[in-house]
Amino acid sequence: MEICYRPVGQGELDLVLFSAFDRRQNVTDCYRRAEDGSWRICFDPFIDDWTTEDFAFLVQCLRCTVAKGGVVFGAFAAGRLKGFCSVEAPPLGTRGQYRDLTSLHVSRELRGQGIGSHLFALAADAARRLGGEKLYLSAHSAVETQAFYRGIGCVDAEEIVAAHAEQEPFDCQLEYKL
Repeated sequence: MEICYRPVGQGELDLVLFSAFDRRQNVTDCYRRAEDGSWRICFDPFIDDWTTEDFAFLVQCLRCTVAKGGVVFGAFAAGRLKGFCSVEAPPLGTRGQYRDLTSLHVSRELRGQGIGSHLFALAADAARRLGGEKLYLSAHSAVETQAFYRGIGCVDAEEIVAAHAEQEPFDCQLEYKL
């Protein structure tokens, strides 16, 4: 199956764009921070899936990303969105060193085929062009998600962006040097 990667314009961002996108993730094991600050794997099963309302909120967020100078990239198979990522333009961090990777998702049926890695590379390049030294991400704590991010070179963030940590307290705060 051929995948076409391209920027997604603000005018394309609507619920119809996500009609063939399956976000569902069956999670069993997650990373959790221990009292000593180390990471440990815990059995914490749940299903992560998005409702129509979640997709509607996502569309609003992605439109705002583009409106403020950030970028959204899509991965399309047969013209249908099967993966996407977004990078915010405003700098984060005490020195403005970070650009925020606010989303990176691949539709369930196509995970494990390199789409996420390709989207991540596009996001990193965009963050570099936006003046970032590092990409910042508040990443899902599922073992398989962490294996993906750590496998492409992400490490624990040197500086925690409080707003992200407070909004998603179980996420792992990571960075990637550009």
